[in-house]
Amino acid sequence: MHERGMLIVLSGPSGVGKGTVRQAMLDGNYRDFQYSISMTTRQMRPGEVDGVDYYFRTKAQFEHEIATGGMLEYAKYVENYYGTPLKYVNETLDAGRDVLLEIEVNGAMQVRKKCPNGVFIFLTPPDLSELRHRLKGRGTDDDVTIDKRIRKAASEITMMENYDY
Repeated sequence: MHERGMLIVLSGPSGVGKGTVRQAMLDGNYRDFQYSISMTTRQMRPGEVDGVDYYFRTKAQFEHEIATGGMLEYAKYVENYYGTPLKYVNETLDAGRDVLLEIEVNGAMQVRKKCPNGVFIFLTPPDLSELRHRLKGRGTDDDVTIDKRIRKAASEITMMENYDY
């Protein structure tokens, strides 16, 4: 029998660079991380692929997963659901492989309650004005949505103390 894998949770405000850090971890020779693809109800962005970047689902499909206990964590963020399907995470950890989650702060706190032995890493921007610049640079959100994301980021940064790193 093998040892259960390690759960690594990477989170921080939208636009802080979680995807960049995640990709560096997956591409590096540090460990054989298995990336757990999140599920969302948001619209697909140009260049994204269903089942690679996210599992893109309707609101009804996502709510069915919640109702049937199929989510490790989930949250509604800027009018869309985001979450982690439970089955893949458990199967991968049970097989002795390490799992990397890239999730938002509220979701990470849900995972911390269920998986207290995980390693929790918080990424923070240099400051909120730089974060605003990054979000604008994406070209995917209007000013109202960016303002919501900045307000949310300010709140999320206060949660840093709940992380290991």
